[in-house]
Amino acid sequence: MSDIDFKTLAEGMRDELVALRRDFHMHPELAFEEFRTAGIVAEELQRLGLEVQTGVGKTGVVGILEGAQDGPTVLVRADMDALPITEENQHSFASTVSGKMHACGHDGHTAIGLGVAKIFAGQRDKIAGRIKFVFQPAEEVVGGAKAMIKDGALGDPRPDVTLGLHLWNSMPIGKVALADGPVMAGSSVFTIRITGKGGHAALPHTTIDPVACAAQMVSALQTIVSRNVPALDSAVVSVTQLMAGTAFNIIPQEAMLRGTIRFFKVETRDQIDRRMREICAGIGHAMDCKVDVDIEHSILPVRNDDVVSERVRSILSGYIGQDGLILGERTMGAEDVGLFMDDIPGAYFFLGAAVPDRQTYYGHHHPRFDFDENALPLGAALLSAAVADYVLPK
Repeated sequence: MSDIDFKTLAEGMRDELVALRRDFHMHPELAFEEFRTAGIVAEELQRLGLEVQTGVGKTGVVGILEGAQDGPTVLVRADMDALPITEENQHSFASTVSGKMHACGHDGHTAIGLGVAKIFAGQRDKIAGRIKFVFQPAEEVVGGAKAMIKDGALGDPRPDVTLGLHLWNSMPIGKVALADGPVMAGSSVFTIRITGKGGHAALPHTTIDPVACAAQMVSALQTIVSRNVPALDSAVVSVTQLMAGTAFNIIPQEAMLRGTIRFFKVETRDQIDRRMREICAGIGHAMDCKVDVDIEHSILPVRNDDVVSERVRSILSGYIGQDGLILGERTMGAEDVGLFMDDIPGAYFFLGAAVPDRQTYYGHHHPRFDFDENALPLGAALLSAAVADYVLPK
C-alpha cells in the first residue's frame, strides 16, 4: 500500500468534486451528444498536463499521464452520458435540460475520474508507468465502449489492467462491493417482426392475425429461462415493446416485439438465442405468419479478474475495513465497460452512495434518482489507492 494519504488528498478536493458533479448534473447530455461534458473534461486534463485526445468514439476523451519511470499502464474508465428522463428532484442543481437527466450517477463518475487525474498529476515524479484515463460516451445505449475501442482507445499505450467504479445508491456510504467473476450482466437486444394478412376486425377468418401470433410468442418466450436455462445460471428475457395496429377495427398486416436478454455466461446467451429463434419460427409456422428474428449481442458481462479483484480488495480494505467489503453483490443490469475488461483484465467495484435519511428509495434510472455526495471524495480516494498499487513503487 502506498504511503500517500489518498483520503486526505481527496477530502481536500471535496468542494471541487461536488461543484463538478453538480455542473454536469445541471447540463446532462445524451449518448454521443456529450460535447460540453467532454470539453470540460479535456480542458481539465490539459490543465493538469496530460496528453489529451478528443473525439475518440465521437465524443470520448482519452488522457495519458506519463510517469517519471517505466512501468505498467493502468486504464481508468468513467462514463459521461445522461438518460432521456425528466428529473423530478427539486435540487438547486437539478437538470436544466427538459427530458434529460443524470439518473445513474455518471455525473459523479466523471467528477471522480477528474479527481483521480488531479491527484496523480501531483504525484507524476513518483509514478512508474502511466495512467490512461478514458472518459466514455454513450454507455446507456451500449455503443460508447465499442466506438472508443474502434478508434484505438486500447491501443498505444496498451493497458495492462482496467479499473473503475459505479456509484451504487442501494448500498450505504462506506460499503464497497467487489466480487470475483461476472458482476454485471451481458445484454442483447432483440426485434421480432411478424407479418400476417391484414383485414377487417369483424372478419378475422379472412385475415392472418399477427397480433395473436405475437401474444403467443410473448408467453412462450418466458419459458426459456424457466425451462431451458439451468436453475443456477442467471438469465432474463424481457419483452418490453409490442407494436401493432392503427385502429380498433383493423387487424394489422404486421406486428413487432422488442426486448432484452441478460446473462452472465456467453453460453447461456447463445442457448437463449437458439431457443428464441426456434420458438418464434415454430409459432409463426403454426399460425401461418412470416417471422423474422433479429438479435443484436451488444454487451458482454462485466467480469472481474480474480487476481486483480483480490489485489484491489486488499488495498480498499485498508481504507474501509474488511467489514466494509461486500463480496456477493451482482446485478442483471448491464455496463459496456465489460468490452474493455474482456480484452484487458480488471476490477470494477460498486461504491455505496445511498442518500441518508431518505424515506423512499429511488433506484437507478428513476426520475428522482440521487446519491450521497460524500461518495465523491471517497470514490476518488479509493480509486486512486487501487491505481497507486500498480504505478507507485512500494
